[in-house]
Amino acid sequence: MKVYIRSAASISAQKTFKQAGFLNEVIEYTGTRLPVIEPDFKEYIDPKLIRRMSHVIKRGVAAASECLKEAEVDMPGAIITGTAFGCMEDTITFLTRIVEGNEEMLPPTAFIQSTHNTVAAQIALMLKCHAYNNTFVHKGVSFEHALLDAIMLLNEQEADNILVGGTEEMVDTSFKVLTRLGLYKRWPVSNLALMQTVSAGTIGGEGAAFFLLSDKADPANLAELSALKILFKPENIEQSIIALLKAHDLQPVDIDLLITGKNGDTRNDAIYQQVISAIFPEHPIANYKHLCGEYPVANSFGLWLAANILKNGSVPEVVLQRAAPNLKPKKILLYNHYQNKYHSLMLLDAV
Repeated sequence: MKVYIRSAASISAQKTFKQAGFLNEVIEYTGTRLPVIEPDFKEYIDPKLIRRMSHVIKRGVAAASECLKEAEVDMPGAIITGTAFGCMEDTITFLTRIVEGNEEMLPPTAFIQSTHNTVAAQIALMLKCHAYNNTFVHKGVSFEHALLDAIMLLNEQEADNILVGGTEEMVDTSFKVLTRLGLYKRWPVSNLALMQTVSAGTIGGEGAAFFLLSDKADPANLAELSALKILFKPENIEQSIIALLKAHDLQPVDIDLLITGKNGDTRNDAIYQQVISAIFPEHPIANYKHLCGEYPVANSFGLWLAANILKNGSVPEVVLQRAAPNLKPKKILLYNHYQNKYHSLMLLDAV
């Protein structure tokens, strides 16, 4: 059964929300962390509720609402999200109050909203959706497992118009901890020059992206999600890519564009360069994490980019690492890994 991306909405460090142009106006940041451009949440959420919601919940609800609006769907058949850290802001608030209050007289709100499934639950509450609702917390492939769950539901004909999203937020505390662990650079860099910085570490990011998946062909669909493969510490990623292509009667030459998760960290980028040299030595290459930053579900931004490239029939110059004359991709391979542990491959086709 074929799986189509009917609509997509992304809240990120760029002007990606509500399809305000397709990366026509790219924003440059200098630092080690990219902020999110937040929409007017009052368009999607009752103002009385907004003040009790953390940033990740507001972003998730807004992105999901806009995704449904673009698809002209009022009620999804299922809601599935992926996140590695969940609602960090509420988690840290609750833990801080435990310490400050000597574990006594703790307000329950922050604890209730700190769980990882809060975003999916809040979307369901606002829509009054009683259908299947699930959240995957699988570190660097949390979003991919949410997609896989949706694909299985479609194949089993258990649901249609499935809302799938990846959400993550960065707070000062988690950013400091991850910087100490060596994930992020320790000096300011321009995000647009990130791929030229030869050093360890990348730039932090956050965001929310939602997609509506369907098995119904429609001219309005953005793209077809033809294949998804998730790998944990693969021994030979090149063989895995070749095997995926072969399973779909494809050769590397059939791929019009390779989108990678390069993030400016020499330790991570070496893996991508190895794949490019071995399999795609002359293919057009695109990258996206200099626009959204690195976070466990950053590949949701990559999928948003790939789907819109296929729908628009063009590749924004800001994401191209290696171009080709008259590049109008019809088949895209999206390859991402998180800390060289969690690898994922997605194959997308134009509709």
